[in-house]
Amino acid sequence: MSLKSGPTEGLQFEVFRYDASRDEPPRIDRYDFPAGENISVLEALLRIRDEQDPTLAFRYACRGAVCGSCAMSINGRLGLACRVQLRHLHARRIVIEPLPNFEVVKDLVVDMDPFWEKYERVQPWLHATIGGDKESRMSDAQLSKIDQYVNCILCGLCMGACPVLASNPAFTGPAALSKLYRFLEDAREDRSTETLEAEDRHEGAWGCHTITRCIAACPKGVRPTDGIEGLRRKLIKHRLKKVASLGRGPRPDAQPVPAEAPQRREVPT
Repeated sequence: MSLKSGPTEGLQFEVFRYDASRDEPPRIDRYDFPAGENISVLEALLRIRDEQDPTLAFRYACRGAVCGSCAMSINGRLGLACRVQLRHLHARRIVIEPLPNFEVVKDLVVDMDPFWEKYERVQPWLHATIGGDKESRMSDAQLSKIDQYVNCILCGLCMGACPVLASNPAFTGPAALSKLYRFLEDAREDRSTETLEAEDRHEGAWGCHTITRCIAACPKGVRPTDGIEGLRRKLIKHRLKKVASLGRGPRPDAQPVPAEAPQRREVPT
């Protein structure tokens, strides 16, 4: 554990430090920061990097809670660093850690590749043929069913908050599953049942324990658990349809019944 020099009064940032490319254990570095600053945690980290330690690594882009790049743990709560204001923390000790359930690349930067691989697997795009001079419209009622899921910014906070991923890393996760539900519930969607059936397993829609930490962590008011529950309902309906279709059709192993030979009829003369 190392201590960075600075003013003796004000806030103290304790930042997780680790470099996966080096054979060194993780540590916590401390940085003093002036109190009373009306800025976000991200702005404070930028100043610390610029004025105290240029080796500090973290992600950011838009600075407006749109890109989701600056997702991290702040005093034990997951959030976007650009959105969390220092004055709202009501603490002099600010502990900054990387997003849980992800491998750390360097400091606050985590490996998002598993997140994107799971996201890509659910084919998160509209499967519909829209052409000619016709518009594909949705009613307000239809839009309301998927509106919240459209707001997802793919920050990964729900994945970091998910307790299932800690014990089951293969779990598809709340972000990808709720996005799949967003498209399956779209009135214009015309995909096959393949992607839905792919999540009919313990690592898919049935892996969620419905603890709802993902809902609490989402900075955009998305409720991923609701989407997962919606997928489960669709899977149950899909199973019932398959069972019903088997009941209507002939058994695969059934042998055709030969037609009964016509009986000879004696006609009196």
